[in-house]
Amino acid sequence: MAGSTEGSEKTQPKSGAKSNAKQGDKPAAKSTVTQPQLGFLGMCRWAWTQLTTMRVALILLLVLALAAIPGSLLPQRIQDPGRVNTFLESNGAWGQFLDTIQMFDVYSSVWFSAIYLLLMVSLIGCIIPRTKQHWKAMRSSPPKAPRRLSRMPGYASFTSAQGDAETREDADEAFLDAAAARLKKSGYRINRQSDHIAAERGYLRETGNLVFHIALLMTTLTMAIGSLFGYEGQRILVEGETFSNSLVSYDSFEPGSYYDADNLPDFRLKLDTFTSTFDDQAAGNQFGQPRSFDAKVETTADGKTESHVLKVNDPVRVGGVGVYLTGNGYAPEVTVRDAKGNIVQSGPQVFIPDGGDPGYTSEGVIKVPDSAGTQMGFVGVFLPTAAQNQDGDLVSSFAELRNPYLVMSGYTGDLGLDSGVPQSVYSLDAENMTEMTDESGNPLVIQLAEGDTQKLPNGGSVTFDGVKKYIAVDISQDPTQALMLISAILVLAGLGLSLFIPRRRVWVRIKNGDAEVAALARGEDPMVERAVDDLVKDLRDPEPDEGEHGEDDER
Repeated sequence: MAGSTEGSEKTQPKSGAKSNAKQGDKPAAKSTVTQPQLGFLGMCRWAWTQLTTMRVALILLLVLALAAIPGSLLPQRIQDPGRVNTFLESNGAWGQFLDTIQMFDVYSSVWFSAIYLLLMVSLIGCIIPRTKQHWKAMRSSPPKAPRRLSRMPGYASFTSAQGDAETREDADEAFLDAAAARLKKSGYRINRQSDHIAAERGYLRETGNLVFHIALLMTTLTMAIGSLFGYEGQRILVEGETFSNSLVSYDSFEPGSYYDADNLPDFRLKLDTFTSTFDDQAAGNQFGQPRSFDAKVETTADGKTESHVLKVNDPVRVGGVGVYLTGNGYAPEVTVRDAKGNIVQSGPQVFIPDGGDPGYTSEGVIKVPDSAGTQMGFVGVFLPTAAQNQDGDLVSSFAELRNPYLVMSGYTGDLGLDSGVPQSVYSLDAENMTEMTDESGNPLVIQLAEGDTQKLPNGGSVTFDGVKKYIAVDISQDPTQALMLISAILVLAGLGLSLFIPRRRVWVRIKNGDAEVAALARGEDPMVERAVDDLVKDLRDPEPDEGEHGEDDER
């Protein structure tokens, strides 16, 4: 019957053929196995198990980094509400959709906060059970030797040469005593049995792993606390200008959700001079590369005035906040007169350097809202070292002030300053303005070397008086900086322990002079076999040279 059944499985009958089964054969019984239902509690346990795995924690960390990208690509309402309003007006339904999903409030949005909280819950749920397991492992004795030590990755057997003892039992005991002393010296925990020794070391590996994840959780919490209770602001300072730490003095201000701007520290910061040097001796790509940026500043806090040199990556601390040098450039001093010869605008105007131009070619605008008759605006390009390229175009050949030159075009009309819509001081909206033209009807081009003056079609004039330098500073107060430093140190320390300390078990067994040594590593450990060989060598030699294998013991 079995043979006919197997044959019928191998050769299936064609469609319409008669079956060869006998009439007395019973049909195969149908399976009555039913899949168990998890239920609501089972699904919750499964979801919690998945959430508290390290794999999910790493995925959430990556998702959090991806979720922060829109915050750097799109204007944020907490930083620049004017740009957000302009974006919404320019993009219509698309802008409204982005606003609906909180793309202009990324870091306080529901979805970003949810990812952040899930990451913290995942880390906590992963750390707590692993800490309990590690605590039990540290308090428990090393496990006894398995029956077949030869199956271990590191294994060696030999005949003991303990000849000083009177009996073989005493020799075996002396051998185990020597093995225990050697293993203890190497940092192993010992579990002595009648015929063997079980030893284990490397508990700091798991300790380092836990420290790493706890420090990662601390870093996450620290960042959250710092963003809630700190602030960050930006300001551009021209040489000779003084900044008072008040809300209206900032160019942009980003307070934490729970920071009270009325509690800003009281201090003043004055930029005396700014010095920048660039390489004019090197050839190729190194020509014109910046070499130093030094800003001499004067700080006043609590009635005490001090002088400092502010450098890149070398902030100045004043009033409990940090002042960081983040940028620099040139501010041409321009004087604008109306048709009556009255000065309607005068002083340094900040021009923003083109980040891709090593010659510091800079762009900027000059707005003159108080001129008689009609308002004026100028859009210009500043060249620190003006020269002509092969096509005859004006370019800046070097970043230092060696031949400063200012090129502008002028507009008259409504600057739009009274519309109530915030405007950038570094751009000009010429939609309601008319471009100035020369006597031929062509667009007016204003070209000025230092000290030059050019007449305007409306009877006024523009004078290029000189150039001052400016710096861009980032002023921030973070109450968690010390905690962040501690967290970073713990992250590195925990990572180092988990990477470089091996977790290893060793067994030494002897019976009637026949000794076995075996070792097993938790994870990858290429030194397991060498550790066995070194231990065997020491046990065969009753007086090993001290420190001979000290380096290997630490591996």
